[in-house]
Order: sequence, then structure tokens, then C-alpha cells
Amino acid sequence: MTQTPTPPAVPPLRAAIVPVTPIQQNCTLIWCTSTMKAAVIDPGGDLPRIRAAIAQAGVTVEKILLTHGHIDHAGEARALADDLAVPIEGPHEADRFWLQRLDQDGPKYGIAGVNFEPDRWLVEGDVVTIGNLSLDVYETPGHTEGHVIFHHAPSKFAQVGDVLFQGSVGRSDMPGGNHQILIKSIVEKLWPLGSDTSFIPGHGAASTFAHERANNMFVSDRALAA
Repeated sequence: MTQTPTPPAVPPLRAAIVPVTPIQQNCTLIWCTSTMKAAVIDPGGDLPRIRAAIAQAGVTVEKILLTHGHIDHAGEARALADDLAVPIEGPHEADRFWLQRLDQDGPKYGIAGVNFEPDRWLVEGDVVTIGNLSLDVYETPGHTEGHVIFHHAPSKFAQVGDVLFQGSVGRSDMPGGNHQILIKSIVEKLWPLGSDTSFIPGHGAASTFAHERANNMFVSDRALAA
């Protein structure tokens, strides 16, 4: 008797990185594979590139999510939301300062920044849904006061914005930034999610918390114990 091989299980969540703006910010398209409903995280600019990624994935975007209010992450969020007729969720209200100056910051970076308020401010403990997916929201200040991250526990996946990068951490020298608070956010909010968590940062390559705890010069276990 010949047995038919069992096809590999389809993961519940998939994500694609779309580098945008002259700063090469990682806009992330994330979707539920069972419904093909999607969210765009941090559409800072280059909307034609984002629209092309949406079409290539064959998904329907139902919302925009923001980790924080800096121009390269939020500059063209309002334009994309209006184009797709979807709501914007996030960041925390403490980043209102940044969202109200996008039009001022945009020309400095070649981005068509448009000021706005999101349809929903986020706080720790909130849950955002994408199709059948539920992502937990964590407040992670330090890069900005209102920075948040999104975590999907079943997939051991997080989108962490500009809190943590492969080999580095977010800058803290802009208004509302604080290096010690940033490190505290990483240690107290990110690490408890599990070393086997994979993450997409706001810039650069994806990584895992295990890799950063072993190798990151700012927040490795060795560096923090020094």
C-alpha cells in the first residue's frame, strides 16, 4: 500500500519586508494565511513599492499598524490608509508629538509626511487582530516615549520597530529618547517573550532574541553583566 505524503503544515502567519524611504526602513507586510487578511506595519513612504508587495502576496489589507511616530515609519501612513480605506492602529499616545510634526520632518528625508492621529492608540495589554491572528501589544519606550511592539506568540514572532536591531539597539538621542529606558524595555519586555523568538527590526536584517543575547554588544547577557 502506497501512502500519500502529508503536505507540510502552512504557518498561520507570514511576513514580508518591504524596504522603504531613503533610510531603508523595514515596512512589514504581515498576513493571516487562513484568511489572507493583512496589515501593513510602518508604511513610512514609497507607497508604490508597498502596493506592489500587497499585490504580489495576493492579500487584502485590513489595517495599518505603527510601532512609533518617526517619519520613516509613519510618514505616509495616512495616505496609504486613505487609499485602502482602512484604519490606523498605534502607536501609544505618547508619540502624538511625532505624528503632529510629520509634515515638518518629511522634507528633511524626502518623504511626503502627512500629520494625523490614528484611529486607535495602543497601550500595553491591547491585542490587534489580523484575520484570525491575534498579536499582543507591549509598550517599549526608550527610542520614543510611545513606541510599541507586536508579538504573535504561536509563531514565536515579533515586529520590534526601532527598539532592537541585529547587532545594535535603537538610537536614543532624539526628543523622548532615553538609553537606559530603552535597555530596560529590551530586557523586561522582549527577553521574556523567549530566546527562540524571531524578530523583524525597523532597519536591517531579521534576527532572533537568542542571537542578540549571545552577540549584541549593547544587550548581550555578557554585556549587561559587565
